[in-house]
Parts: sequence; C-alpha cells; structure tokens
Amino acid sequence: MKMDEVIARINVLAKKAKAEGLTEEELQERDRLRRIYIDSVKANLVGQLDNTYIVEPDGTRHKLNRK
Repeated sequence: MKMDEVIARINVLAKKAKAEGLTEEELQERDRLRRIYIDSVKANLVGQLDNTYIVEPDGTRHKLNRK
C-alpha cells in the first residue's frame, strides 16, 4: 500500500469511529495501519538525521553521532 492510501484509510476509519464505532476487524486494521504510518515517519526521520551535518563557525563539517 502506498502511504497516501494508508493515510486515507486511517482517516476513513477515524471518521467511522466517531460516527458509529468500529468492529473488531476494523480496530485491528486501524492499529496495523497506524503502526505502518509511525514506522514510516520514524524511518524518514532517521534517514534525514543520517544525512545531517553540523557546520562549525570555522567551516568544518561533521556528521551527527547516534547516541
């Protein structure tokens, strides 16, 4: 599934949850889709931080270190 489709389905389930409630299968689907979304956001953030450099006043650059 593409991320746009995941987000769209999460939104549909959220609207339905507010309006009438969700079945057990829909609750499980919502939890699974939320986990996919959260994992994607985390992976994007890690990728961005892996390509981030600190530039010192003297012009030298060094990568951020993982803690």
